[in-house]
Amino acid sequence: MRTLAFLPALLMALAPGVTHAITLAEARALAQAHNPELAAARLELQALQAAELQAGARPNPELGVLLEDTQRSATRTSTVQLSQAIELGGKRAARLAAAAQTREQAAVALQAKQAEIRAAVTAAFSELLAAQQQQGLAESSLELARGAAHAADKRLQAGKVAPLEPAKARVAEAGARAELAQARSALLLARGRLAALWSQSPQAVTPAEGDATALPRLPDEQRLAEQLPDAPALRLARLDIARHQALTEGERARRVPDLTVTVGAKRDAEQGRTQAVIGFSVPLPLHDRNQGALLQALRREDQAREALTVATLKLQGEVAEAGSRLRLSHEQVQLLRDEALPTAQTAYDTALKGYELGKFAFLDVLDAQRSLFQLRRQLLQDSAAAHRAAADLERLLGRNPSEE
Repeated sequence: MRTLAFLPALLMALAPGVTHAITLAEARALAQAHNPELAAARLELQALQAAELQAGARPNPELGVLLEDTQRSATRTSTVQLSQAIELGGKRAARLAAAAQTREQAAVALQAKQAEIRAAVTAAFSELLAAQQQQGLAESSLELARGAAHAADKRLQAGKVAPLEPAKARVAEAGARAELAQARSALLLARGRLAALWSQSPQAVTPAEGDATALPRLPDEQRLAEQLPDAPALRLARLDIARHQALTEGERARRVPDLTVTVGAKRDAEQGRTQAVIGFSVPLPLHDRNQGALLQALRREDQAREALTVATLKLQGEVAEAGSRLRLSHEQVQLLRDEALPTAQTAYDTALKGYELGKFAFLDVLDAQRSLFQLRRQLLQDSAAAHRAAADLERLLGRNPSEE
């Protein structure tokens, strides 16, 4: 009753009848398979693959029929001709390049969304672990408060304490019950956040398997710097530059007029003969040479380059901030584990034993107990903060920097 261990049996007791605890790998697999945002990103990629296919299509030929003198007479002349537009200036190649870059952007966006969902699952899973162990703390706190209240009642019956001490003990027990109710509510919310990542209700999530106080590894600073250029945000920005370059080439190609070739046959009923018809046409770029569209495309290209600079600076700042939060959480957890918690546990054990022997007042036990459980809660919060920071790094870099 004096100590608290985070036992798997305690976690399983939270969901009677459940025999399987979900792991982080299973939660990630469920989210990858059933997350609606990922499904939308996959469909977007498929749509742009179809758009790339369409971009490679050549112009269709045109069939024309011309009748001179619509009356049925010997003077009628009929012409059948086939016209084919021939794209010049590299229009089709530029169109294909732009479509390919757009499709590649969708592929990278899908990878980025997958990394984002993985990171969200990691953060939500660690929050669920923390909520489970927080409920375990609350249950232990309530058990200790009940034991202390029972001991205070016995000491009152023995005439060793004033009636005020049992009253204080009952107040502490009521506070512990309120904390337990709050912990149960937080656990339900944590389950809901995790279940939402694969479109399920909170009841569909079984207890999470793991230790909330197990910290993620600290990434190597050099590895972080090496992985930074490959981050999804920068890849998307570079692809956007390439896409705008292809669009610029397309606008430049539109300055070259297309050639239309026509072949056919003309039947002269009066003379009773058929003549071949051959011709071509080309627009004359006298008034519209696509100057405005080309200038607009060039400015968009410059804008995409500036966006890459902005994305680089923003990413560097966010990665540095997440790394700092991860290192700070590590330090705080180590301090709690190595110094604060052992000291608080010893103080509580001493106060409880002294109270049982009549050496300390009940208020001393309550203070020691409150300090111990506050530190344990702080340990869970700092551990969860470390997992959130690690998940942010994974989301920003598109991968787990500590696993490669």
